[in-house]
Amino acid sequence: MSYRKLVIGLALGACALVAPAFAQQVTRIVVPFAAGGGTDQYCRILAQELNKQGLNVIIENKPGASGILAADYVARAKPDGQTVLVSSLGTLANNSVLYDKLPYDPAKDFAPVTQIAYQPAIVVGRTDLPYKNIKEMVAYARQNPGKINRGSPGAAILTNLAPIAFEKEQGFSTLHIPFNGDAPALQALLGNQIDIHGTSITGSLPYVKAGKLRVLGVMDSQRLPQVPDAPTFKEQGYDMEATLWYSLSVPAGTPRPVIDRLNKAVNQVIADPDFVVRARAIGMEPRGGTPEELGKFIKAEADRWLPVLRGLNLPKQSH
Repeated sequence: MSYRKLVIGLALGACALVAPAFAQQVTRIVVPFAAGGGTDQYCRILAQELNKQGLNVIIENKPGASGILAADYVARAKPDGQTVLVSSLGTLANNSVLYDKLPYDPAKDFAPVTQIAYQPAIVVGRTDLPYKNIKEMVAYARQNPGKINRGSPGAAILTNLAPIAFEKEQGFSTLHIPFNGDAPALQALLGNQIDIHGTSITGSLPYVKAGKLRVLGVMDSQRLPQVPDAPTFKEQGYDMEATLWYSLSVPAGTPRPVIDRLNKAVNQVIADPDFVVRARAIGMEPRGGTPEELGKFIKAEADRWLPVLRGLNLPKQSH
């Protein structure tokens, strides 16, 4: 065998060994909420489509402590693009105000990849309650102090903070009961353990359609197409808007080419018309963008909500 043939043979053999190993690489998208919630549902649809592109993507749920467990897990991961955090206002900003000591630094430990979706916050309630909308709930709460138990997917999440800000503005209060994600909170609501719940339409939509829960108010300037009969806060006389948003972040130090490849793959998926239809069916509005756009957006959202959060003078929590 000639030297040239030997070199070519060795090179082909090496490629045969490397290619399967590369194909077996798994990208874990870490969701900081329990399985079954709205964010989890959306990310699983996203993962399915990314897998069709040839990526090997799995969803890993790490609920607990308002996203701290998941965020710390990803922050400590190898910066190779294989461990990705589903990030939000809570993990990237609010936790720094709500907790005494974070095991991760929201500003330094992550690199932005892309936004993936947004949706307005809503408040849902049981159908057996003596109030059918936010306006009636406010009146009831004022007449019956301490009678309303309110759930949320976590203390630092916007679906808790927006209701708290609203309650302070309107001069009433509820008893806040945090859960490790949307799914367990909705089950508690269905089981009559809580009265109302700050959430999104995604996880609650099946129960609303089945007549088991009612949307009391939508925190947006317009009604949701999935529940056109549910009034907005503004329609009921309250100037309250709060948008939930979801993004992907990777550990700081992840090479830019790796970030760009993931960004491109995700943005291709969420721009596909069929994917948009599937997302909207569960109440999500896909939204992508560049890493730079996400970085600017995170800063703008933090600048908006952190002063509100600090103004609530909430006691610091431990995780």
